[in-house]
Amino acid sequence: MARMIAEIATTDIDETLRQAAAQVLPILRRAALKSADRRTRSMALRRLGIVSDALHMLSAPQFGRRGLTPKALTQEERYRQLLGLPFGRRLAVNEVHQAFKRAAKTVHPDGGGNGPAFLELAAARDALIKHH
Repeated sequence: MARMIAEIATTDIDETLRQAAAQVLPILRRAALKSADRRTRSMALRRLGIVSDALHMLSAPQFGRRGLTPKALTQEERYRQLLGLPFGRRLAVNEVHQAFKRAAKTVHPDGGGNGPAFLELAAARDALIKHH
């Protein structure tokens, strides 16, 4: 078992599996000795679970949309996200302005933020007010 884990630690293509094998290898070598106590052997078995979990993640089929990259946000959606406003519904002007005031408290240069971030926030507010 220790030889197989050592081979995985040195040659496997997947980085996660290689790291898991490298983490397990020292305790597994100690457990393989004839002088190893029961506690060391049980610890080695638990650590083998790390490699088992990594192998399972690589070999288990992925259902649903886990492998897909999220779609890119439109300019308006980015502005809404920046101001913390919901997507997909019409916004009132005062709602946009209130969201701007809330976000500006942390982004304004006088409040510990930086100038470019505040200007981006103001541009988002202006664009959303002009759009609606």
